Parts: sequence; C-alpha cells; structure tokens
Amino acid sequence: MDKGKIFRDLHASTFVIPNPWDVGTTKLLTSFGFKALATTSAGFAFSRGLPDGAVTFDAMIHHCREVTAATHLPVSADLERGKGDSAERAAETIFAAEAAGLAGCSIEDHTGDPDKPIYDFSHAVERVAAAAEAARALRHDFVFTARAENFLWGRNDLDDTIKRLQAFEAAGADVLYAPGIADIETARIICSSVRKPVNVLAKPGFSIADLAQAGVKRISLGSGLTNFAFGMLETAVREIQQDGTFSYARAAMPFGKLQTLFSKDMA
Repeated sequence: MDKGKIFRDLHASTFVIPNPWDVGTTKLLTSFGFKALATTSAGFAFSRGLPDGAVTFDAMIHHCREVTAATHLPVSADLERGKGDSAERAAETIFAAEAAGLAGCSIEDHTGDPDKPIYDFSHAVERVAAAAEAARALRHDFVFTARAENFLWGRNDLDDTIKRLQAFEAAGADVLYAPGIADIETARIICSSVRKPVNVLAKPGFSIADLAQAGVKRISLGSGLTNFAFGMLETAVREIQQDGTFSYARAAMPFGKLQTLFSKDMA
C-alpha cells in the first residue's frame, strides 16, 4: 500500500487532517475515521514540557516513527525547518522523513532566529527546490508541503507570502501552506494565486464549508487539539481548587472506552 499515493489523492477534495501529539492520541484520532493524520511540532513539544521549536530533529523523527507505527493511516509530519539551514539539509530531511514511514512532511521558511525569523527569498526557494527534488527521488510517492511563515512571525505581507508560495510551487512543492491566515478572503486570494493544493490552519470562525468554497483542499488543526486538551485540564484543576467540586468528570471520556480502544492491539 502506497500511503503517499493515498495521501496525495485526498487532496482532490477538501479534507480535515487532525494532529495527534503522542501514540494515545494517534490511536484515538484514527478510531474516529479520519483519512490521514499529521504531527504537530508544538503539540509534541508541549507534551514533553518544552516550548515549540525546542525539540531536536532526531527526537522529532523518533516521534514520527512512533506515530506512523500506531496507525494504518497516512501521516504527514511538521518538521519545522528540517535538519538545518542549507538546501542540502532540506533534502536530507525528506530522506529521513521517508525512513520514518511518513507519507509526507512540511518544511518551513522560518529560520528559528527571532531577530531574523524568515529566510531570504532566494534561499527559501533553494531549500524547497532541494526538498522537492529529494521527494521525487524516493521509491514511493511522497507529498511535500512548503510553508511560508510570514503571518506567524509578525510579517503580515500578503504579497510577499503569495510570491513565496508561487515560487515554492514552481520549485516543485506538492502542497502550499501559509499558517496564520486570519480570514476566509485571504484564503480565497491565496488559493486563486496558485495551482497546487493549499493547506489552511483552522481557527475559530472558519468552517469546512467556507474553506472549501474558498478553494482550500487541506485543513489542519496544528496544535489546536493539544491546546484544547491542556485548556480542559486547566479548567478541571481550577474547579477543584476554587470550587472544591469535581463536575468536570462528567465530560470525560469513559475509562472503559479508552481501555477498550487501547486494548485492541494487545495480543
């Protein structure tokens, strides 16, 4: 089974790709009937008590292996800036991703340097071109997503974002992604500016129907589910500490349901 081909074919229509952050949430989200999953760099970092961006590449790839082993679904990985800054390192990232059992991955143009958060245009394109060439050299189909990070780092320059996405498309990226889009109209403008499928990060106020109408093919949740889970934990603790009650437990997933789910693979 070529999971890369399965994953690529999903982009023919609009679909939601949720983001687990460990083996348990991978199995849980798989059980809900989604067609593919994606890792979340922030969600995984938070689960390890680290800030986003603080997980090493080797630790992230090990996590990807655990996720792919826990599901039969295609998995794409958020690999941040990859193994390093150079175009050669971007290509090596793709080879490492395939070896981890992934059906795809994303590489971004964020540098990791808060003083200069976005790679220069030409270097960003060189990195995407090298990664795309590596993806085409693999034995199996592999969906490479190129990310333009302007909106996440205070650079609300739509023209530059579109310029980057168009260049990434020309360099061979399979899917284009500008996380941090604030409204549906911006999503529509971006989708109309490129030919390749566009991924959008979900946020309150968006709907699947509106994004589909705007031309979006893939809707990811990023660290949204992780943040929600931590938020519910905080709500429960505040109730205990402030009210001295435990009514939060009424909304919990039953122990027996989780026990049954996680017992299925036990031989």
